[in-house]
Amino acid sequence: MSTLLWLVTVLGGIAVAGWVFRFAGQTVTGNAPRFRDMPYGVAFGYVLGVSILAWAIWYYFQPVTTEQGLPNAGVMFFRWGVQGLIIAMIAAYVFRFLGRLIGTANSKKLFRAMPLTAAFGILTIIIYAIFAIFADAIAPYGQEQIFEQANVLPGGDPALGGDPAHPLGTDQIGRDILSRLIYGAQNTVGIAFATTCLAFALGATFGLLAAVLGGWLDQLLSRAVDVLMAIPSLIFALLLMTIASVWASEWGIPLTIFMVVIIAVIDSTRVFRLARAVGVNIVVMDYIEAAKLRGEGMGHLIFREILPNATAPLLAEFGLRFCFVFLTIAALSFLGVGIQPPLADWGTMVRDLAPFINFAAFAPLAAVTPLLAAGAIALLTVAVNFVVDWMLHRSSGLKE
Repeated sequence: MSTLLWLVTVLGGIAVAGWVFRFAGQTVTGNAPRFRDMPYGVAFGYVLGVSILAWAIWYYFQPVTTEQGLPNAGVMFFRWGVQGLIIAMIAAYVFRFLGRLIGTANSKKLFRAMPLTAAFGILTIIIYAIFAIFADAIAPYGQEQIFEQANVLPGGDPALGGDPAHPLGTDQIGRDILSRLIYGAQNTVGIAFATTCLAFALGATFGLLAAVLGGWLDQLLSRAVDVLMAIPSLIFALLLMTIASVWASEWGIPLTIFMVVIIAVIDSTRVFRLARAVGVNIVVMDYIEAAKLRGEGMGHLIFREILPNATAPLLAEFGLRFCFVFLTIAALSFLGVGIQPPLADWGTMVRDLAPFINFAAFAPLAAVTPLLAAGAIALLTVAVNFVVDWMLHRSSGLKE
């Protein structure tokens, strides 16, 4: 049976089962409102969800080796994914539970109102921060240290081409992958955080100035931002980084400095639009007019009157902007114009370790090696978005 025919048959069976489920519910419950008013799409969704869950349970317990004795990579990866999800849920629950018991009254109140997704996001960010700050003490080797054994496969099993001294193996020139992953947190995350702070300093400052002063300054800054935002950010950054790579060698300035400035300027345009929009809504308030009548200066209006009332949306934008900056740096490094060797960077590691996928037939962990750096990028992005969603929910005043 072809894959398409098999898929059509399964979907057809689920469609029939959805109709039977709704009809049986109406019959058994005496046409109760829950089943009487249930759309067919909802019934189909219930049956589809149960079918996927049943398939996931069945697939989880499939053997991890094939009949030829080779590892079944699909089942192995699926098991690791399910186990990782369960561990993450347990860790987030424990973290939230401890937060409700330990800390100040305000922090306990915060943890009591915190959903599990936000707890997972905060815990993940804390773990990343620990690795980034203490990378020198945590990493077993230096990020530039080269060993004689190159292309050592992960797993630590000498029979499969591994080495116990290098649990995740070594790359093409003999650098320890585990150590470079840890140092990648320090370089990639640290540079992304510094870039985001610079972008916010530029965008929020000019955005609030444009909102308060208005007039020709507002028009000039807004039109300049419109021009920059009309150009695709990644392509524009790639073009500027290509030009900066020539200037960096001539002027003796590290290319990473150019990258931080370029990405910060490009992303500050988004921050400018938000800060200006929030500021325009605030400057028309009565307390701003009262402050102007008192003779307060520009600094007082921005930092004492407007900024405290714009903190919630700006903090949420900071989290989102950090994700975009983080992904942009990884993309530029993947293309070869971002963070430069010998510094460890997750984007560069994804590109350099891609050939390890060829060894997946007899060492499934080898296929995971290039995905570790990509997974580290994705995990931090998801964690930050979880926290941002929670912050937006709290600032909006919505209730569960």
